[in-house]
Amino acid sequence: MTERLDARRPDAPTLAGQYQPGEVEQRRYEQWVADGRFRAAADSERQPFTIVIPPPNVTGSLHMGHALDHTVQDALVRRKRMQGFEALWLPGMDHAGIATQNVVERQLAAQGLSRHDLGREKFVERVWQWKAESGGAILGQMRRLGDSVDWDRERFTMDEGLSRAVQTMFKKLYDDGLIYRANRIINWCPRCLTALSDIEVEHTDDDGELVSIRYSDDVVVATTRAETMLGDTAVAVHPDDERYRHLIGTEVELPLTGRRIPIVGDAHVDPSFGTGMVKVTPAHDPNDFEIGQRHDLPSLTIMDERGVITAHGPFEGLDRFEARPAIVAALRAEGRIVAEKRPYVHAVGHCSRCRTTVEPRLSLQWFVNTSPLAKAAGDAVRDGRVRIEPAELAKRYFAWVDNMHDWCISRQLWWGHRIPVWYGPTGEVVCVGPDEQPPAGEGWHQDEDVLDTWFSSGLWPFSTLGWPEQTPDLAKFYPTSVLVTGYDILFFWVARMMMFGLYAMDGRQPFDVIALHGMVRDEHGKKMSKSFGNVVDPLDWIDRYGADATRFTLARGANPGGDVPVSEEWCQGSRNFCNKLWNATRFALLNGAHTDGPMPDAGQLSTVDRWILSRLAHVTAEVDEQFEAYEFAKVCDLLYHFAWDDVCDWYVELSKPVLAAGGKPAEVSRRVLGHVLDQLLRLLHPVIPFVTEELWTALTGGETVLTAAWPMADRALVDDAAETEVATLQRVVTEVRRFRSDQGLRPTQRVAARLDGLSAAGVSAHEPLIRSLARLDPAGDDFQASATLAMPGEVSVALDTRGSIDVAAERARLTKDRAAAEREAGQARAKLGNPAFVGKAPDHVVSKIRERLAVAEADLARIDAALEALSS
Repeated sequence: MTERLDARRPDAPTLAGQYQPGEVEQRRYEQWVADGRFRAAADSERQPFTIVIPPPNVTGSLHMGHALDHTVQDALVRRKRMQGFEALWLPGMDHAGIATQNVVERQLAAQGLSRHDLGREKFVERVWQWKAESGGAILGQMRRLGDSVDWDRERFTMDEGLSRAVQTMFKKLYDDGLIYRANRIINWCPRCLTALSDIEVEHTDDDGELVSIRYSDDVVVATTRAETMLGDTAVAVHPDDERYRHLIGTEVELPLTGRRIPIVGDAHVDPSFGTGMVKVTPAHDPNDFEIGQRHDLPSLTIMDERGVITAHGPFEGLDRFEARPAIVAALRAEGRIVAEKRPYVHAVGHCSRCRTTVEPRLSLQWFVNTSPLAKAAGDAVRDGRVRIEPAELAKRYFAWVDNMHDWCISRQLWWGHRIPVWYGPTGEVVCVGPDEQPPAGEGWHQDEDVLDTWFSSGLWPFSTLGWPEQTPDLAKFYPTSVLVTGYDILFFWVARMMMFGLYAMDGRQPFDVIALHGMVRDEHGKKMSKSFGNVVDPLDWIDRYGADATRFTLARGANPGGDVPVSEEWCQGSRNFCNKLWNATRFALLNGAHTDGPMPDAGQLSTVDRWILSRLAHVTAEVDEQFEAYEFAKVCDLLYHFAWDDVCDWYVELSKPVLAAGGKPAEVSRRVLGHVLDQLLRLLHPVIPFVTEELWTALTGGETVLTAAWPMADRALVDDAAETEVATLQRVVTEVRRFRSDQGLRPTQRVAARLDGLSAAGVSAHEPLIRSLARLDPAGDDFQASATLAMPGEVSVALDTRGSIDVAAERARLTKDRAAAEREAGQARAKLGNPAFVGKAPDHVVSKIRERLAVAEADLARIDAALEALSS
């Protein structure tokens, strides 16, 4: 952009020639924190707006999912703060029971020790020591991203207050008969030696085997886990299956064991699957356990906690994966193998921490009776107390809460909230609350297990505000305003918070809105995975492109409930956008733009001024509308195009001749340009806080944009006539520029032209601007039109390009470009004409191909027009 240093106001700051995020971000963030800009006051009379951060694991580091989640939350909080709300964004971390214990156990193993060498008390002390020295790295990374959280309220799920909340909740549920201890099938990790919640199990499609085994002439069953047959206690068929109804009530001998087991009729069996017969192993399969309960079958545990066979016989002592082929071989030797399929791809659960294959296991554990809690959680969404965005994901939520199983909450770990239950020498069981003394005396001992991490994080929206005490924070900031999280944990963490919040807070919901986003994926829509080699570290992008560019890239892809594709190229584009804002504001300051005093009267405004103010009013209203709908991608797209296209490419360029001429019109333009940039930077601040802070304070002289008033759309500034007039001007300039580009004219090369029809189109007053922007000179006496451009609205532009173009060279260039465009169009047509491709490819990929075809066809039309113009 052209600069006029002499026009700078004496008191205006000077911006560097280029934006350097590294020189701005840390300085600005530290100043915000030092000035207390993120603090919220419980005694404020302002309306509250509250978000509690989904607590990252104490072991974790910032990944792209966190970066997206935090960008969206920060954008919401910053906007509400600017709107005058008492905005609280509460930070904290989860103690991450299994993950943290694994980290410390690995450290001990490197020293040749185990936790049992230290004992429970010393091991827990070692974990606290690790947390103090190494845990919580993500908190510093949140600062780098720009999280405007209230650091004075930082919480940890194992801190004193939250531990009291956990014990209070357990006691309340226990006293209300909603917590019980029983033998049930649970997810078990033979490596971590603990029960797992559903969310701690990751299912993948693995290559396995499907083996069909003949138990007798009449009974054939199929299994992917042949080793579990040692624990079979029945064979089940559907009671209405005519093939096998006569067998119900009879017995069959279980191969390799000599035991006789019954054949039972159960409606769970699918007659169309396999042979229509299933082996029943109640101690090692959740569905089989339910069948066993219905038919009073014994449950035989044939593996220990490490997955080693304990059933007496030749397989005792073998690991489960060693026993599987050994048992199949023994059955094959007896002629009992009917069929074998390898590989057989099926879903297999893995421990999310160590990747070990999870084993369904019958175990004595603590459970929450979720039935009444889940019903309340469903009712809160159905009756409108809680709104799910986007609304279509409510179906998933209902599918989960309406069919929820009881929740296993005990974990066989040492790090975590120990279950507050004591057992006496003669079978007594006592649950102890936080203000109660545990029973003492010989023979009394506390339960060895700790609570599932999700138990404490389920209390997060209210425990972090001081519950069970009735604190000012709890009174002011509960219920929280919105929960922002990924749809992938809608069923697990979100449902638990809903259940516990409604239960503990007497039917008051933990949040008013659940705003769900998708997973961050690569530019091709693939899930980020180390095995794919496409994982992106957001800190790497922050180092290279800045936090604002990283945030803008993520937010610009964030549609409600949809996955978010990202690429480094897009992040580079976001950095360029920040630079564009920097250069525009720098140009404005160098040319005297300011925000002092009232705006000029309407009568002093030029058409161009009225146009940009009208566009600002429209964009402000649309941005507000999209923010309220959690349409962050649309917010970013609106502001990107307004900033880049309307402000930088058009208003600034249209203002240059006015500013250069000086006088009263120039002063009006300076004030309008200052106002537009002021409002634009405020609108952009929630998404890109650092560069907007640096530019806004330089432009306005204000202390911080963080607490500046959020822009309000001024409908009185909407001017349809000005927008129509400037749109005509833009079409004329754009068509001339396109023609110049197609003809290979240099950007600075001026061409003689005659402009006709400007008066009829209502833009005759803008002829000087049109000529300035399109590099057009007046037609002289020797003017001879070599090309004429006809445009909508009776406007035509005749140009004299004689001597300006090497016709032969230009024709060769255009011919080459046409061949490339034809190839691109041909490839796109071939893919779109392939039913197999269109049917199997993801929708966004097909859409991309259609876009490529449309661009290629437009290029062909443009090039053909240019070739025709050359010929004439």
